[in-house]
Amino acid sequence: MSKEIGVRPLHDRILVKRVAEEEKTAGGLFIPDTAKEKPQRGQIVATGKGRVTEDGKILPLEVKNGDKILFSKYAGTELKLDGAEYLMMREEDILGIIN
Repeated sequence: MSKEIGVRPLHDRILVKRVAEEEKTAGGLFIPDTAKEKPQRGQIVATGKGRVTEDGKILPLEVKNGDKILFSKYAGTELKLDGAEYLMMREEDILGIIN
């Protein structure tokens, strides 16, 4: 994402923008807004420097800006920055990177 957010997460935290889910099922049926759940996919827009170990060393994150990820349904803290909604979560809340 090219737009500057103005927030840099600390340590092993990441800032994620949700990616919209499909509006149709595999069978071609449209899903009404009332039945939709919040997406569990997102794109990383900012990352911290990494997790700090007990001996003070920094372990770099496995994810980077621009990665598309899957995360658990209740992961992170919802934030609103400059009118857009984001999630701030720890790297451990990520279930996988979408290739």
